[in-house]
Amino acid sequence: MTSLLFVTTRQLALLVAATVVCGGLAQAQAPDLPEKVPVPEIHPPPAGNIPPERLGEPPVPEPKPDAEPDPTASDDGKPGQTPAPQDGEKPVPPAQTPAPAEGPESPADADPEEKQALPTDAPLPEKKPSGTAAKAPELPEMPADPRSTAPRFDIIPPDETACRARLRELGAVFEERPAESDPAGCALPYPLALTKLSATITLEPEALMNCAMAEAAARFAADIISPAAKAEYGEELKSIGHASAYVCRPRNGGSKLSEHAFGNALDIARFTLSKGTAVDVNLTPDRKAAKFLGAIRKAACGPFKTVLGPGSDADHALHFHFDLAPRRNGGTFCQ
Repeated sequence: MTSLLFVTTRQLALLVAATVVCGGLAQAQAPDLPEKVPVPEIHPPPAGNIPPERLGEPPVPEPKPDAEPDPTASDDGKPGQTPAPQDGEKPVPPAQTPAPAEGPESPADADPEEKQALPTDAPLPEKKPSGTAAKAPELPEMPADPRSTAPRFDIIPPDETACRARLRELGAVFEERPAESDPAGCALPYPLALTKLSATITLEPEALMNCAMAEAAARFAADIISPAAKAEYGEELKSIGHASAYVCRPRNGGSKLSEHAFGNALDIARFTLSKGTAVDVNLTPDRKAAKFLGAIRKAACGPFKTVLGPGSDADHALHFHFDLAPRRNGGTFCQ
């Protein structure tokens, strides 16, 4: 019992000794702390242009006293445009309008002693006369129609004599007339004054034309117009009223001579039938007249080389134009 107590007391003494040794070592290693710890001072704000919220950043150098900042400068310090006003804000005008750069002195502003003598005999630029229209290019002259210079013989040629013989067989009535000519080129060397296309069909008024045109008109009246009148109206063709035959003039709206200038055309304005029915050529015929006039117009393209009428142009709104214009390969022009 005594031995056990002695061991326990010894162990307790060793434990106390170890604690003392460890505490001494701890006190030997701990640093000496000052009684009062200094508080770091806050960096005072510089007297420059840095706001308090940007403390700690490198200070921005102040602008030089003699250089005023450009009110239109952009964020990077370069000259720019005046910023656009935000919503609800009024535009702020620039503090100072930049003056334009001065250029070199003019001779009037220079010092009289430094003026240089200006040449007085320098040639002046030539001025173009005002109001002078540019000269139009010369257009090539149109070749003259050979019919304008065709000779006329004292004795009627055989082809003219044969044509007259065929006209008489058709019952046409005509008279010989003196030749027609004009410095403008119009020419009708062997004209006929036609009054009847057949024994029953009159041409009103008397029409002056060449024999070929007279024969074509007489045949067309007997073979086409009279049967069309019979089919549509139940009447025979009595007379044809024309607007013009030989007329010395150019084409409408042009300089080339018209076929009328050679007695080679006939303009028909009215058809009168045996019971007194009159059918005028116009833009708005009734149903019967439209059918009758349409049949004539369609059949005319072939016997005649040119066929014009209402709808072709304003000049032919009230008549049919038929002619025997000489065309290449015998072609036709029908509108």
